[in-house]
Amino acid sequence: MPLITRSPDTGVWLLNTPRTSYALRIDESGAPCHVAWGPRLTPAEADTLVVPAGEPSDSFEGRPAVGEELPVDGGTRYGPPSLQVRYADGSRAFEWEPAGQRVEESARGDSAELVLSFRDRVFPLSVDLHYRVRSDTDVIERWTVLRNEGGHRVDLLRADSAAWTLPPLPDYRLSHVTGQWSAESRLRRERLPHGETVLTSRRGTTSHHANPWTMLDDGTATEDRGRVWSTALAWSGSWRITVQRTPDGRAGLTGGVGHEGTCVPLGPGEEFTTPVSAGLCADGGFGGASRAWHAYVRTHVLRHAEETAPVLYNSWEATGFDVDEAGQVTLAERAARLGVELYVVDDGWFGARRSDRAGLGDWTPAPDRFPRGLGPLSDAVRRLGMRFGVWVEPEMVNPDSDLYRAHPDWVLHLPGRARTELRNQLVLNFARRDVADWAYGWLDRLVAEHRVDFLKWDMNRAIGEAGWSGPEGGNDLLWTRYVHHLYGVLDRLRDAHPHLRIETCSGGGGRVDLGILARTDQAWTSDNTDAVDRLGIQRGFGQIYPARVMSAWVTDVPNQLTGLSVPLRFRFHAAAAGLLGIGGDLARWSEAELAEGAALVARYKEVRHLVQHGEQYRIGEPYGEGVSAVQYVAADGAEALVLAFRGSPRHGSPRVPLRLRGLPPGLRYRDTGTGAVHHSTVLTEYGLDPELPSGDWASALIHLERVP
Repeated sequence: MPLITRSPDTGVWLLNTPRTSYALRIDESGAPCHVAWGPRLTPAEADTLVVPAGEPSDSFEGRPAVGEELPVDGGTRYGPPSLQVRYADGSRAFEWEPAGQRVEESARGDSAELVLSFRDRVFPLSVDLHYRVRSDTDVIERWTVLRNEGGHRVDLLRADSAAWTLPPLPDYRLSHVTGQWSAESRLRRERLPHGETVLTSRRGTTSHHANPWTMLDDGTATEDRGRVWSTALAWSGSWRITVQRTPDGRAGLTGGVGHEGTCVPLGPGEEFTTPVSAGLCADGGFGGASRAWHAYVRTHVLRHAEETAPVLYNSWEATGFDVDEAGQVTLAERAARLGVELYVVDDGWFGARRSDRAGLGDWTPAPDRFPRGLGPLSDAVRRLGMRFGVWVEPEMVNPDSDLYRAHPDWVLHLPGRARTELRNQLVLNFARRDVADWAYGWLDRLVAEHRVDFLKWDMNRAIGEAGWSGPEGGNDLLWTRYVHHLYGVLDRLRDAHPHLRIETCSGGGGRVDLGILARTDQAWTSDNTDAVDRLGIQRGFGQIYPARVMSAWVTDVPNQLTGLSVPLRFRFHAAAAGLLGIGGDLARWSEAELAEGAALVARYKEVRHLVQHGEQYRIGEPYGEGVSAVQYVAADGAEALVLAFRGSPRHGSPRVPLRLRGLPPGLRYRDTGTGAVHHSTVLTEYGLDPELPSGDWASALIHLERVP
């Protein structure tokens, strides 16, 4: 069956993915309306789902609150609008008038895009709805393009990417994450209340406090069973998702850029393209949905997902701001003994940076600490067999800096208004082209002159008291233009330096989303490096994002943030669930710790292809409720990896084996650590005893290889 078809009888457009279908049509009023989203349908089957048009049964109800592909403001619509427009004369509303339709197929036939074009019946504003489906994923991508074809400015008070409608279900449950700095990605699964539930970031970034994805089910899905509908927004600035449950038992959501009180100004002849809102219907429970998202991110979002990410060392927790050439070379030598492959110098290498109070924005190596620049350190790192990386924070400036003294007008601020310095810094206005060009210029020179292989791109405060008094509508325009210019700098850097790899960081996990991941290679998950806390953070992170992008460090104990002490083995195993990094003060590690660390790094290298490229299964119990584990399986089923964890054992607690997942039946697997041979059916139906050591904070790494 073609990826996209249209019924000549009902006008239903049917979009097909490998396991699902999405159906819509233009109704008699000219509005695009939802028909179905779920298991595969034939065109004839989709036709039977069309509901005949008719007047509302009650004059107080108006049009159904869910069911339009992009609910607009106007007429008898009373739900949350996806499109809300204010024209130059102060009037509002939008009336759909179809203006064309087309289907574009890729040359290989592995993807297809449907474009439905409309215009407003009164004002010269056009709207194109885009839908993209692919033959290798059930994820559907949607976005909207709006064009002002008139001679006066139009304000887009709300311009969402898409609205998604769920089928009628007996109940609805919403899954999402909440959190804060150092406690990101706390997973919540809650019964969806009637009315409107708003998930949002007003901070100018994706935020630590929420993430722009949702999962919805009927309340009965488990990790392994049940149907789950989910969406994810590819946007790295402020965003808002409104999930609605109506009195008549329907549910849907709309989401896009911005937050309340802001708009997108659209001048004459200008066009605004919303970010992609991606949607997925998946069977196999929450785990099945996660694996589908992971495959989509690796295949269609990341640029270099096929690469094996290196084991890195970062100097921050060892040195803080006390950074100089000799000290960094000493740390690099110890890191090389551990088997580290990428050495990263963190904050403190530039300008007058001796604390967080000064120097930010002056991106030249400090002459008293690096008198010959970063070149000698970069060369020394390479001689030790490692790649070289540096920490940068291009979007920020300290008032005590040469940059601010030269360009005080470059910060986001309105003259005469109070301003707040968070972490003693201000936000540069990346919405200005000259600021974005300045950032690209010094980053380009830094990478080229010092042979930089890796940038840890940080952003250590949210946008606040934002102002841009220059262009007309600047205060509203900056919220989207800032992100577009950020994306532009990253894209230009990647194009100019194909070898360069970038980590997205924002005081931890404050900027992680599909939009930034399309321009970077991995994400700093949290500033909280406590291995126990990280297990919960990583569980929430992995609902949508794959282990291939999840940076995780082994740091010293007692942990700087929590004061908790856990064994080195436990810390390594927790970090091995993603991209392994080390951040401890290696100058203080004993010879025994260095030897143990080197062995654990070597063990990770033997299995990291499974972590970074395999299918992930969450098995056991959530951490704190027994034995928690995460499992990775090779695409061909030839190998599997289990990382198991237990906190404090309780006398008399049942010892429940871990039932593995994803192994083909009828095979045998050898434990490469013990030599024991297991049958796959026994492993999946009866379980595996991970044989955790006695005592607190026990962990195990179990690598299974298929026996020929």
